[in-house]
Order: sequence, then C-alpha cells, then structure tokens
Amino acid sequence: MAEARRISFARRLSGYVPAVELPAAPVVEGRLIRMVGLTLEAEGLKAQVGSRCVVINETPQGEERVEAEVVGFAGSKIYLMPVDRMQSMQPGARVVPSAGGGKLPMGSGMLGRVLDGIGRPLDGKGAFVCEDWVSLDGPTINPLKRHPIDETLDVGIRAINSMLTVGRGQRLGLFAGSGVGKSVLLGMMTRFTEAEIIVVGLVGERGREVKEFIEEILGTEGLARSVVVASPADDAPLMRLRAAMYCTRVAEYFRDKGKNVLLLMDSLTRYAQAQREIALAIGEPPATKGYPPSVFAKLPALVERAGNAEQGGGSITAFYTVLSEGDDQQDPIADSARAILDGHVVLSRRLAEEGHYPAIDIEASISRAMPQIVTPEHLRQAQQLKQLYARYQQSRDLISVGAYAAGSDPMTDKAIARMPAIQAFLRQGLRESFSLEQSRAELEQLIND
Repeated sequence: MAEARRISFARRLSGYVPAVELPAAPVVEGRLIRMVGLTLEAEGLKAQVGSRCVVINETPQGEERVEAEVVGFAGSKIYLMPVDRMQSMQPGARVVPSAGGGKLPMGSGMLGRVLDGIGRPLDGKGAFVCEDWVSLDGPTINPLKRHPIDETLDVGIRAINSMLTVGRGQRLGLFAGSGVGKSVLLGMMTRFTEAEIIVVGLVGERGREVKEFIEEILGTEGLARSVVVASPADDAPLMRLRAAMYCTRVAEYFRDKGKNVLLLMDSLTRYAQAQREIALAIGEPPATKGYPPSVFAKLPALVERAGNAEQGGGSITAFYTVLSEGDDQQDPIADSARAILDGHVVLSRRLAEEGHYPAIDIEASISRAMPQIVTPEHLRQAQQLKQLYARYQQSRDLISVGAYAAGSDPMTDKAIARMPAIQAFLRQGLRESFSLEQSRAELEQLIND
C-alpha cells in the first residue's frame, strides 16, 4: 500500500503519463536529523549518491512533501539537497526513497514542450507520454569510435558560416558579458540551423527571459521541433544543475535514435555556479576564485557528452553560452570552458554599443574544426578578411583622430578602404538568414573585389 502511494505521488509530481512502469523502490525509511543551510542530514536510510528521496513532514494540516537528492554521505549519515524550494522542515521528518530511483522520463512526446529539470511540464499543456525511463548519466562513447567532424553545418549566421564554419558534432562556446546579445544569437541559430531535433536548456537565467525566449525568439515554428528545459535563477541550485544535465540527456536520447540534434545551453556559467553552491554547502573547500575542484571536474564531464555518435549514428552539435563576469575573458569558468570546447565565438561589448549585431569579435573567435571541413580557398579567404580586420583595429585610434597618413602602410590603406564593406558583411538582422553557400559566395566577392 505504501509503495502504491509512492508511485502515485511520483506520477502526480512529474506530470507525465508513464507508458513504462516505474521500478519499485524498497520499503525503507530514514529520519531527518539535521538541516544546515541547503543541506539535509538523514539516518537509517541506505541510498546511493544521485538517487532521489521524498522528505515527508507530518503537520496538523497534513503531509508536506519535498523531493531531495542524495549528494553525499559520511558513515551512516546521508546528505540530501532539496530539488525544489525548501518548505518547512522539522527534526524527525520521514525520508523515503522515490519510485524510479532517480530515473527520468523520455519520449517523442517531449517535442514542442517546455519542461523543468526533472521532466515536469511548465507549459500548461498537460502530461506527455513517457516512452522510456533513463538515468541522468548517459552512456559513455569510446573516443576512438566517435565519427569524426567532417561535415559542415549551416547555422544561418553569415559571420559564423563564412569566418567560423561549424561542423556537425562540434561543441562551441559563446563568450560574452551580460547584455551583449548571447540569447538573441542563440535564438537566431535555433530558427536557422539545419537540425532534426533542437534541445534548448535555459539554466539559471531570469524568469522573464524564459517566456520571451520561447515566444519571441524561438517562435512557434522553432518550438515545434524543440524540447525546452528551463530552470530560472530562483530555482534551487540542484534543480539548475539537473536542468543542464537533463537537457544533455534529452539530446543524447535523440542522438542514440540516429537524429542530428542541436543542443543550445544558456548558460554553462550558471551550471558551474549551481555546482559551486552545492559543493560549498556540503563542505568542499573553495579553490579558484571561490570555485571548488568539483566544478572543474563536472564541466568536461558535461561537455564531452555532446558530439558525434559512432559511425552511422546521430550527432549532437552543441552551443554553450559562457558569461564572462566583468567582460573578463580570463574568468576561471570561461578559461576552463575555452580549453575543453572545439571553438569559441566571442561577443564584444564595444561592437554591441556601436549597434553592430551580432557583436561577434572575429579577431578573438575561432572554430577549431574549420580547417578540416572547408576548402583551402575558403580558409584562405577567411584568413585574409581576418587580417584586414585586425590591421584596421591595430590602427583604429590613429585613424579615428586623423593621425594616420595615407600611404604609410599598403595593408592598412586596404583595410581602411574595405572596412565599410567588411562591417556590412559581418552585420545581420534578427530575422535575416544566410545559407552556407550564400555566405561563402559573399565572402569570395568581398575579398576579390
């Protein structure tokens, strides 16, 4: 009877219709003995790290239930952290394992839906049919068996298609400070990129931006082939952490079915900050600028799950936004992410303030897969444009005050003459789309004119 109540509660909590039954949880209960900050301590219960439990408070008004996840243990004590916002807690509250052992729902019914970090619908469209139950950690792919990045991917952004060509299965970071246009650029790529399935993770952003991204940037057409996993900034840190892992697991689920998936996560920095909150709460010492070592271990563990499957399988092309605090490109999270990604697109606040959108700084940006997937002629033309752009920026101050004398340097003279055309080439409207072939042709024309 108790088991039936637990399964019923899990169904009510999640808001999906299971086509596959939940595995039964053992009938074992523990007791809450301590609460410090965000961390709960319980005794009398054996549960593995990562499994979920329900903390049940007995009150005069009835039972109050809070879902929590096991994040550590010490001897006979286990440490839990609430997945949702904490309600009233009291000593001696019952701690019961959740049915399913932490497994999450998956299925094609997720397309066009907006979910939270544990698979509950947020869009008010009712339940979706769960076809499979999967663990949060996806299968590991032997790196020697992964299909290499050898095919271009059209993202619809002229500056990226021509100067930072993306390969199918590549993982890139969008690096910028706040308010420079990361989310808008993500939305443009969502609408224009050639992908069968799109998975969007909105992790730790403002709650207002979630609705705006879905309705104004993603749109009805984009949402129809997308799964959106949202966990705004006011969610518990564990929910934000799970949202990032869940959207990655959703992308893996469709990739394993042979689909070409586009994964967009906004932002990787908020994922790292959520892990920092959890690690500090359970006593892990800080290391680099307040970030514990576990943060730098979890970043590659998350990012490496994206990419191509084995030969003949699907792919996950991933874009992660990375918030550079104070526009500092040497921020520890930005620096760590740059080292583990296959390229980085840096957005410049100076360009954004000049009304240049997308504000891509092509000097500071690079696609590590581009030399392997474009023709030598395309690569040469992209390098020539970058050289002209860099030469102009080196003499920008002299040019702006009229101190540069024409004829002093032929390359600088050429850069000055071409700069209006280069700037127009790198700009793009919010609703404009440029195919890969069109971008290449316009780059060739710009260089040869």
